Amino acid sequence: MMLSFFDQFLSPTLLGIPLMTLALTLPWILLPTPDPRWMSSRFLVLQNWFINRFTQQLFLPINAAGHKWALVLASLMMFLIILNTLGLLPYTFTPTTQLALNMGLAVPLWLATVLIGLRNQPTISVGHLLPEATPGLLIPVLIVIETASLFIRPLALGVRLTANLTAGHLLIQLISTATFVLLPMLPSVALLTMILLYLLTLLEVAVALIQAYVFVLLLSLYLQENV
Repeated sequence: MMLSFFDQFLSPTLLGIPLMTLALTLPWILLPTPDPRWMSSRFLVLQNWFINRFTQQLFLPINAAGHKWALVLASLMMFLIILNTLGLLPYTFTPTTQLALNMGLAVPLWLATVLIGLRNQPTISVGHLLPEATPGLLIPVLIVIETASLFIRPLALGVRLTANLTAGHLLIQLISTATFVLLPMLPSVALLTMILLYLLTLLEVAVALIQAYVFVLLLSLYLQENV
């Protein structure tokens, strides 16, 4: 029973061929594309409004040099939202529950922000490792602590996204299993667990959206420090 709970996180295969690439590319088909017609569809208008509001709020505290990242972060936001929400459908696979994928997204983007800071403002970027007015005896210790916290950032990005989605999927499966087991024995208790399952599903939809936003928001904060 315990092994079956974690089977949903295994990478899907067909005839021994991993389907991870297919799971990452197919969601892009769901996004509407602009057409030459004068009147756009409601879904396309809603998507454009959401992207415009998101980029406006995200890059408001960032100077003009960091606005070059608008396309990258907006695309990443839409990509994570689609993957997270599609993973809540029955008999689907959520690629963002894989730590390797999340680290593959977090590490290169974090490293790019660090390298941009070292190239454009090396003194300020290195100065973040040592706060102002630090006593002389604490300088070596604080440098080690700040360096460790700097390298922990991509790990925190990947683990946060993986842990939140994995925990939510496990809770949904546990409560749904309990509902099916209790239905023939205690229908009233099964009804309560079913209501709890519906509420948890709504919560997981919110978590899927929020975690995608938090992932991109933290990357924008790292970018703000280095531009």
